[in-house]
Amino acid sequence: MEPGEISARLLDAWTDEVQATIVYGLIAEREHDPQRAAVLRRLAEIEVSHRTRLEQRMRELDVDIPDERTVDISRWRRLQARYAPVERLIARQEAMELEIAAGIEEHPTGDAETDRLLDEIRDEETQHTDALAKLRAGTVPQLGGERDDSPQVRLNRILGRERWHRRNDGWISGAIYGANDGLAAVFGLVAGFSGATGGSHLVLTAGLFGAIGSALSMATGAYLAERSVAEVAAANLAREREEVRNHPEEEKEELSLYYQLKGLTEEEADAFVKRIAEDPERLFRAIAIEEFGSADAERGDAVQAALAGGISTAVGAMVPVLPFFFLSGTAGVITAAAVSLVAHFAVGAAKSLFTLRTAWSAGIEMTIAGALVGGVTYLLGLGIGT
Repeated sequence: MEPGEISARLLDAWTDEVQATIVYGLIAEREHDPQRAAVLRRLAEIEVSHRTRLEQRMRELDVDIPDERTVDISRWRRLQARYAPVERLIARQEAMELEIAAGIEEHPTGDAETDRLLDEIRDEETQHTDALAKLRAGTVPQLGGERDDSPQVRLNRILGRERWHRRNDGWISGAIYGANDGLAAVFGLVAGFSGATGGSHLVLTAGLFGAIGSALSMATGAYLAERSVAEVAAANLAREREEVRNHPEEEKEELSLYYQLKGLTEEEADAFVKRIAEDPERLFRAIAIEEFGSADAERGDAVQAALAGGISTAVGAMVPVLPFFFLSGTAGVITAAAVSLVAHFAVGAAKSLFTLRTAWSAGIEMTIAGALVGGVTYLLGLGIGT
């Protein structure tokens, strides 16, 4: 490579490290388990060390080092880091680490000292992917040779600190998907009535009742779904409590096997279980967490889910209806189609906060789906008529 290309590679690598530091920090803030959060913060510290070593090499080659404050991640990526599921964020970061490591291996610079440094960083990035994979698998990897083997730490590591049942952002994703359902369903209804009636006042009537029905259906469905989950969880936990009370030896053996599957020796697992079983309630909670992910039957707020789903569905459903308050005929149909497709794009982009796709690709996909629904129902309306 020419000197300018080597400088560009170093700058690209430096930028990647700054951005990775930001992302790991944001994910660590979301992680409830303190041990997992500590791993993520440690990964951020290692990225800082990579940046420092890259800066040293850049100084040796007289490459200007930008102010790190000028480097940031996009606002959309920050929103994803704030709202997307933590496990999905970790999976994406794992894939990005693999991509960076592969790029270093496949495209050497030809400068021996620079390639040696990049190879060292590549090896450490590969270790990062291993650590991230272990986090996704539910274990806590050790970095930098630091290890705490106290019984309490190992017990916390196995039980995962009940992190599975935390759902702080569930209402946000429910609201987005509610808006999606309301918009899609009522847009199809409005398009069909528009085709059948030429955009008459019947479209407004049908759309309004369609929006009301969709919102009420979503709200009651969300409420009943949350209640059903809680009821099933309560029944399962009640049965498990009976098992612990009536067959304690069998349950202790079962818990020991769970721990052995997580990497403990039989002796270590049995010792843990023996201490836990000194308190029947602790034994019950430990087994419940292993089998069901939580020892608590209350998994979500049914009222919150109903409000989020119902209100968001109503908002989405009213988008294709609103133009018919002011317009009718062809003008109303065209305006309703335009605002509905724009709304489809916005909802699709919002969904990418959770799916981690790019906002453009998710928005365009949703827009195409909306156009197909609207087009088909409009043509059916034309064909069937009134």
